[in-house]
Amino acid sequence: MIFWAALTKLADTNFTMPLAALLAVWLASARAWKPFFQWSFLFGSGIFLVVATKVAYVGWGLGIAAVDFKGFSGHAMRAATLAPPVAYFLTQGQAFRVRQIGVLLGVGFAIAICISRLVLGVHSVSEAISGLLLGLVISFSFIVLCNPRTVITSNPRLLAIGLIALLPVLTVKPAPTSDWIEKTAIHLAGEEHAEEIKTRAGTQH
Repeated sequence: MIFWAALTKLADTNFTMPLAALLAVWLASARAWKPFFQWSFLFGSGIFLVVATKVAYVGWGLGIAAVDFKGFSGHAMRAATLAPPVAYFLTQGQAFRVRQIGVLLGVGFAIAICISRLVLGVHSVSEAISGLLLGLVISFSFIVLCNPRTVITSNPRLLAIGLIALLPVLTVKPAPTSDWIEKTAIHLAGEEHAEEIKTRAGTQH
């Protein structure tokens, strides 16, 4: 259980959001504006969908009770969105086979994060798997848009160094995203529904 708890932290908001920003900055530093805007839009869209489904449930009880779905797993989505592209760019300049293996390892990492959410009992199967699939659709859409022949002039080592430099944030207490979602739901649904919202928020992770 300790292993899964430690693993799942690698997809916490306080680590993955800066990593997504790092990738965007790395692309911008190479003046790769098309990939930069594609990444920003796709990653931002994924985050929006995760938040929207969570707020919809907490605020109005909108979900799919039959499969215990209360919102996409943010951890699974962020891991699946980030890991394959990061691996793809870290292996830039390597043989195509090496890049394939790198991307597959990224997918494997995302699957492991998905499993960790289930082992820890944080999400239902539908929430974890849907989050994983959403992230994979986003990441592979981005990789496909980044034609394999496209060369980003920024050194992949800089991306690797930035990734390593971010590791200490894993020791920081995770951002209170659940509280933010609850407050957003109360703001949108109205203070008169605050008690219902707080009750539903207590059943969601």
